[in-house]
Amino acid sequence: MPIIRKGARPAGPKPISLALQGGGAHGAFEWGVIDRLLEVEAIEIKAISAASAGAMNAVAVTAGLIEGGPPGARTKMEQLWKAVSQGGGQFLGGNLLGSFGAHWMENNPAYRYLESLTATVSPYDFNPLNYNPLQDILRSQIDFAAIRERSPVALFISATAVRTCEAKVFSACELTAEHVMASACLPAVFHAVDIEGEAYWDGGYLANPPISPLAEADARDVLLVLLNPFVAKTTPKTAADIAARLDEITFNAPLVAELRVVAAVHALVKKGVLKTGPGYQLLRFHMIDADGRLNDLKASSKTNVDWGNLNDLKRRGRAAADEWLKHDFAQVGETSTVDLLKALP
Repeated sequence: MPIIRKGARPAGPKPISLALQGGGAHGAFEWGVIDRLLEVEAIEIKAISAASAGAMNAVAVTAGLIEGGPPGARTKMEQLWKAVSQGGGQFLGGNLLGSFGAHWMENNPAYRYLESLTATVSPYDFNPLNYNPLQDILRSQIDFAAIRERSPVALFISATAVRTCEAKVFSACELTAEHVMASACLPAVFHAVDIEGEAYWDGGYLANPPISPLAEADARDVLLVLLNPFVAKTTPKTAADIAARLDEITFNAPLVAELRVVAAVHALVKKGVLKTGPGYQLLRFHMIDADGRLNDLKASSKTNVDWGNLNDLKRRGRAAADEWLKHDFAQVGETSTVDLLKALP
């Protein structure tokens, strides 16, 4: 089974794997979570699986670890998000007005026009030259050659194969800027990203993030960092809120499906129906999610890359990580701190 793996618990810092969900500019919440974790000497990040904005965080952490250990990773993540802010962040959600503020955008006719444009007109028509600022940002900020040659963590970046409807997972040894662009490619905004003759869209459609590859990593504890709420407090009524909730459901679906399988196998093992076998144990799961922490934000905040907004999201992420460290970190290496059957809808 993909959720069981071999290996004894090593001495020293507690090894963990990170599973980073996509979520546009809300990826800055993940930035805050990881920034706080990197301050803890008792934690060693051994693997990262990610999609979309999570993939951007994943390569930034990895490149930074190569350049300067945990402090280097913190610096690299800040540099990447600052470049995103300065670049306008169009690739994070498809509007060209993202840096002017979420509340202003939602009431602006120009924003509404651009929003409807991306919903009704192909990017092959309104963006014929396939302009994508993420390409220049990634190539200027991330040393992909170093990641391919000496990544200190196991990396798993997902993308959606357009023709075959398959979740493709790319590993560290093959990563380029194009792989991350593919993982973050919103089909209503940009042309599909071509990699070796195959076209790819956002990885969040089929693996957000992929869980199974983490079974082969050198850490049995998986920390899920989730951006999209499973449960909405109210029924959306406006067109923008309906579209936003539909996106949340769509991008949560593959993760829910994969974790349901994990939870079912855990339950069968607990009942004694399945045996893990000598030398094998189930992965342990932990969770830091944005539920309740971003509820005051408008749907358009996912495309708001104003530097103040990104830092606010980072602050919220750090606070969430602080709470997790206080209440759950002691159990890492011992037992799961999230009941998947209860946590999933």
